[in-house]
Amino acid sequence: MYQVLLVDDEPLARSDVWTLVDFRKHGFEICGEAHNGLMALAMIEQSPPHIAIIDVNMPEMNGVELNRTIKERYPAIKTIMLSSFDDYDYVRDCLNNGSIDYLLKHRLDGATLIGLLNKAALELRQDDQILEDLSAQKAIAERMNPVLIRGYIADLVKGRPGSVQELEAYASKNGLYPGAIRYAAASLQIVPFLLLTQSYSDMQTNRLVQQAIEIIQQSLGDMQERTVAYLENGRLVVVFAFKERSEHVAVSEAGRMMSKLSHALELFLNLKCVYAVGHICHSLSQLEASYVSAERKLDSYPAAESTGQATEWGSSAHAQRVSLTIEEQKQLLLSIEILDQEGMHRLIAAVFDSIREQPVHSHAVQMIISELLHIGDKAWKKGMSQADSAAMDSLPARNELGRLGSVAEMEQWLQDYYAGLLKLLKEKHAAGSYSRHVSQAIVFILERYSGLVTLELAAGAIGLNPSYLSRIFKEETQSTFSEYVNRVRIDAARKLLGSGQYTIKQISNLAGFATYNYFFKVFKEITGLTPQAYLNGLGGGRASAKS
Repeated sequence: MYQVLLVDDEPLARSDVWTLVDFRKHGFEICGEAHNGLMALAMIEQSPPHIAIIDVNMPEMNGVELNRTIKERYPAIKTIMLSSFDDYDYVRDCLNNGSIDYLLKHRLDGATLIGLLNKAALELRQDDQILEDLSAQKAIAERMNPVLIRGYIADLVKGRPGSVQELEAYASKNGLYPGAIRYAAASLQIVPFLLLTQSYSDMQTNRLVQQAIEIIQQSLGDMQERTVAYLENGRLVVVFAFKERSEHVAVSEAGRMMSKLSHALELFLNLKCVYAVGHICHSLSQLEASYVSAERKLDSYPAAESTGQATEWGSSAHAQRVSLTIEEQKQLLLSIEILDQEGMHRLIAAVFDSIREQPVHSHAVQMIISELLHIGDKAWKKGMSQADSAAMDSLPARNELGRLGSVAEMEQWLQDYYAGLLKLLKEKHAAGSYSRHVSQAIVFILERYSGLVTLELAAGAIGLNPSYLSRIFKEETQSTFSEYVNRVRIDAARKLLGSGQYTIKQISNLAGFATYNYFFKVFKEITGLTPQAYLNGLGGGRASAKS
């Protein structure tokens, strides 16, 4: 029964509305009468009706003001406006504020009134249906809340006490994984996650994680049958629920889906990932064990493989290392400083030899690569100026790390990166007001100074006559070719002495001098000191034991 409030300052008018129809017969009931707007508001506040029939012209608060107030405070109430005057402004205001209709009193009859009441009732039912639908959608959304489900799954595979019971209760109550008789958990690792996010803000990292989750879930399909959850450091878990009785079919389906989502991550986010599927189990309570078996396979995955699907291969014969040694860091910086590409290449290769059998996604491998990148950045900042920043575009792009899926690929990328860095540093040394040919000769010297370097070899490499190169080289550098070579070699020797890692005789050879006596002579001519005196002036203690 819909409750109807009559609002009119004329008792006779209220009586006329009473007698026009049998309200109860049609499903309506007059719940009260008010003779002005203020009184009506007080009654509505005590007990809101479904419908209000309102006279427009009343003292204290007229019907237009009352209708406007009802719209603001009680939008669910439907209003029907009555008036003795056909005033356009009143009509417009009332209809703009949601009235069912605006009628002149002398035209009101029983059929018209019932028609308007039924129209109001229909709108009330439609409003109720919308609210029911919204409530149902909200309930479904709350039941299938992805954040909640993923939280339960993450807690379960991490082994948090009580998490099994929580997930089982949630699944039973909300219809998660309906009809499933078999389950499996897969472990997935975004390979370059630590490398990519080390310079990210928390917001950027969270955005990357969310993008990965969304793409994976889209690839998996229905969340009630296959669900992805994030764990930490680029590691995710995928839960499969199978209605299929065949274990072989379940394993095949899980592998197919993991391959699909791995491809999707690489396609849409340029992220390489590796994964492993755990054993098939028969209940949610066994999912943790399935995940542990998947993670064990994943973390013993040979880095040289590139297929994405991990297989168990036993323990590594090498003890895991977690970072570069201090000596390696010093040696790499020194090799860059003296422009020793061969020494730099050997050191990087030796570092990768020691981690080659570790999984490429492991924390240790990622941190070592991160350290190598940091040393490269440090060398760049030391050797290049702000004005040279555009030159970095010629180096391998950092975002390429996202698609590298093996230790070998990472090593090749870093070798290319450091080779490109050294090339830029050499070009920086050769830059200035020199002609193209002299700059080429200087780069040739910087690349070959530790070995045999002659004017004839440089001229041949550039494609010039030796006499012509000798003349323009002297004009532009104010040094002969051999003088310039010796300055480069002594500059390298000073840096090697400062490192404290070599004897003076070793440095003589490393700097490219054929004999120790000639090295001694040239060193004193250029620096004014003997190598030992120079070393003593540095503090001596760092290298005197090797001198």
